[in-house]
This record gives sequence, C-alpha cells and structure tokens, in this order.
Amino acid sequence: GQLLQPDQRELKQGEASPHLGSARGKGIPSPISAQRTGRRLAALEPTPTGSLTPRPPRPVPGMPRARKGNTLRKGGQRRGGGARSSAQADSGSSDDEAASEARSTTSECPSLLSTTAEDSLGGDVVNEQGQQEDLEEKLKDYVDCLTDKSAKTRQGALESLRLALASHLLPDFLLERRLTLADALEKCLKKGKGEEQALAAAVLGLLCVQLGPGPKGEELFHSLQPLLVSVLSDSTASPAARLHCASALGLGCYVAAADIQDLVSCLACLESVFSRFYGLGSSTTPVVPASLHGLLCAALQAWALLLTICPSTQISHILDRQLPRLPQLLSSESVNLRIAAGETIALLFELARDLEEEFVYEDMEALCSVLRTLATDSNKYRAKADRRRQRSTFRAVLHSVEGGECEEEIVRFGFEVLYMDSWARHRIYTAFKEVLGSGILLGLAQNLLNKNLKFTKIPSLTASYEETEAQAGFQKGKLWLRKKGYTLKASCHELIASPDPGSGCG
Repeated sequence: GQLLQPDQRELKQGEASPHLGSARGKGIPSPISAQRTGRRLAALEPTPTGSLTPRPPRPVPGMPRARKGNTLRKGGQRRGGGARSSAQADSGSSDDEAASEARSTTSECPSLLSTTAEDSLGGDVVNEQGQQEDLEEKLKDYVDCLTDKSAKTRQGALESLRLALASHLLPDFLLERRLTLADALEKCLKKGKGEEQALAAAVLGLLCVQLGPGPKGEELFHSLQPLLVSVLSDSTASPAARLHCASALGLGCYVAAADIQDLVSCLACLESVFSRFYGLGSSTTPVVPASLHGLLCAALQAWALLLTICPSTQISHILDRQLPRLPQLLSSESVNLRIAAGETIALLFELARDLEEEFVYEDMEALCSVLRTLATDSNKYRAKADRRRQRSTFRAVLHSVEGGECEEEIVRFGFEVLYMDSWARHRIYTAFKEVLGSGILLGLAQNLLNKNLKFTKIPSLTASYEETEAQAGFQKGKLWLRKKGYTLKASCHELIASPDPGSGCG
C-alpha cells in the first residue's frame, strides 16, 4: 500500500495531534496542513533554469488586469520598449527574431497611439532633477525611433519630439545629439512622405530655435537648408510638408543664419511660392486652390518674418516689386490668407516709412477702400468668428496704413512686460508663438525674443495706481495685479475697492 508519513500514520490510528486542539477555531494552521501545503506548492513550482528572472505577479480577483504589449501608462512609457505578443511567445522563435519583428511592427518609443503626448512627457513630479532625467531618457528613445523601419513609429517619435522641444529648454541635451538628429531628420525629409516630412520640418525649426544663434545652430541650418528649399519648391510634394518647410525655413533663417546671402536666398524662395499666383485668371483676383491656402499663408508669414531683419538696401527693392501686387491676395477666399496679406501690407508700409518718412503710395485710395471694406465686412456666408477676427485685424491695418501708427499690444511674461508697438515686433512674437504654443510662456521668450523685442520690468507693487497704469500700459480699470493674487498697498487697494465712477473700472 501507500507509505504514510509518521504524522499521517498517527492520524490514521485515531490519535489526536497535540497541535490540533489549540489550532481548531483560532485560525492557526496545523503542522500537518502546513507540511502538505508546502509539498503541494513545491511540486507545482518548476525548477528555475538559466537566469533567475522574477516571475510576474499572478492576477488578483477583483483587481484591474495589467496592461499588455506596448500600451502606455499615464505619465510615461514602461522602460522595456515593445513586448512580444502571445503568438510570438508560443511560436518558440528566438529572442532576437522576436525583438526584430517587434521593432518592425510595433513602436518601441512612446507615441500617440494609446495616450496623449502630453501624458507621455511626464506628470506631476516633485523632484525636478528626476523629472528632467526622466524626460531625457524618453527623448533618447524618441531619437532612436527616428531610424525605425516603421513609418508609424517614426511619425510618433517626431510628434513626441515636437511637443517636447516646444515646451522644454534642452540646449545641452540637443547639443550633444545635434549631428544624430540632423542625420535622422535629413533621412525623414528625403525618404519620408507627407506627414513624416511635415513633422520632420517642424522638429527642425524647433531644433534651430533651441540651439539659437551661434556656430552650432548656423551649422545645422546650413546643412539642412537646401533640403527644406527642395521640398518647398517641389509642386508634387504634400501641401502639409511644404507648409512646414516654409515655416522652418523662415524660423531657422531668422534664428541661425548669419550670412546675408542666406537671408536673400530664403526670401527669394519664400517669395516665389506666393508670387506665382499673382494675376492668374481674367481679373486681378488670384486663383488659388483651396489645398494651397495654408501653404501660401505660411510662406507669406515666414517671408514677413525675414523682412524684419532684412537690410534697408534690400527692403527698397522688395517694396518696388511686391507692394503693388500683394493687395491681390486680399480678395482670397481664405480668411487666414487675407489676414496674413493685410498684416504683411501693414509691415511693408511700416518699413517703407522707416526708410522714408514721407513715403507716398500711388494707389493709396484704392488700397484703403479695400481695407475699409474688409474692416466692415458683414457677409453672412462667412463664419461669425472669422468675420470678427477679420474686422479686428483690418481695422488695425487700416489705421496703420492711413495714419502710420500701430496699435500697442502687451503680453506679460512673469515679472516682465513685452510691449509690441510695431508690426515688426508683432510678426516676430506671433511667429514664435505659433511654433512654441503655450511653451512661449516658460522662459523661451526671454532667450529668443530679446534680440528684437523690448522687455520692461513690471513696476514695483508699491507704485501708485497711476504709475502702474502708465508703466504697464493697461487701460483704466484693468488692475491685473489683484487678479493675479498680488498683495497690494492700502492706497492701491482703496482704488480697487472704490473705483472712480467715470473711469470705467470694473
């Protein structure tokens, strides 16, 4: 028969174990049950072979199941990269083959496939140094993914890089990897299609902004400028790719180009994009396909940005060539293109008056008539928001063209105020804001815009109401200090609590 252990034999004979009486009813396991349980568990556990890798925890009933595969967790990506599927695990293929297949079919970098890129850039982390290290680890993964065989993986990496460069200052990290990034972006622009080219151009523009003026930034721009010009001039390329190449060309040249010949060649390339549509059709109204409205708008805005740093000898030739023809774009079907053309016309008048105070434009009456019509446009077939934005912009343009004055705009950066009292400064600020988004408020502004924009310290919080109003440039009643939570002096507090009825204070 079956051999029994000594303790089991005693139980078979009906002799009670000395431990059972005390264990019963008190939740204490007996030695016999513990031994049996131990033997059963030992029999179930396989003998480990090879490296001792910790086994994954077993799922607990009632708890959420662990995520599988390449799904991202909130706050970032697990560090292991892509994971093998169950089919791959059952096939018995080698680890190298599985890893190779995973790289070609799934993204090893945090992409936008299962979560937002903002989440993949990190959550609320108390330790700033740890957060920076985490971000740089993810950026390394993004850079590695730029050479992946999968176009989807490369696009995800480019989009994540674009968001990271627009919201974080990373000059040291990028300086160390600028050559690697330049090579990867060059391949994306040469061999990529459509969206990949557009994202690569956007990342390139941000990379020039991050590196800033200097030998390194100039070297990067010189190496990739011909490729940007090639894609921009290619009529068979994707309109989105050409659009972003135009923006990157203007931004990169503004930040990094030190040679006047680079500036002149970039201006000529951008000018050729929108000038080729002048005078098409039976009238002076340009015939522009709807798919190219965005491209023309981007090229015109990038061209206007470079005009702000163009020498006066070049400005005079540009005025003679462009000012009589540019008003044709005011009749475009695209509200964005009309607004871009109007702001560029105002900038040209401003530059012309800087060269010659008594500048006179021959067709001033006809131009002002068109501007006045756009400033009072009430056509119902246009969207209400578009009508409002168009009227606001062209009122300012008309005021500037007729009177030679630009409406002042104020933007606050921390404890400094940026005054934009010219169309040139407005164009510079808007160009950086479009590529940086909300990131322009993080400290990039002071580093990038100080070149041509004027920052003024916010007045002392002990200043009187009149001094605060005059120095900060706000209209009466807009006591923004209180709204921002500053503690004000009693005299200023009384003005806030008891405003002058005739001052319009709210």
